[in-house]
Amino acid sequence: MDYAIIKTGGKQYRVKPGDELDVELLPNPVDSVAEFVEVLALSDGGEVTIGAPLVEGAKVTAQVLSHYKDKKLMVFKYKAKTRYRRKRGHRQTYTRLRIQDIELNKPRAPRRRAAATASTEAEGGEGNS
Repeated sequence: MDYAIIKTGGKQYRVKPGDELDVELLPNPVDSVAEFVEVLALSDGGEVTIGAPLVEGAKVTAQVLSHYKDKKLMVFKYKAKTRYRRKRGHRQTYTRLRIQDIELNKPRAPRRRAAATASTEAEGGEGNS
């Protein structure tokens, strides 16, 4: 697979095997494997598969490298002439991932009971005599 577009943390990311990316904090411990099944699109040798809304049977696996906090941001609200001031800080937490593999398992077509329904219709159905 060339690349995939996955959805996590309310955001979409274009990933390929070997990429390192930072996403919003995941509950997986460090050195574990995270699986993303919300795959929106896949590219395999130039052939692009777009999901509606997700690609059936697609999965992206990634290794969790670390968890960390971003730098602190100051959020300051101020309204002139009303003595209204609010100061607040925020530190976003992130998980760093290394993409390992992009998989596509084609879903099997559902089995149809063509022989059973054909014989019922030939008999005239159930109770239609």
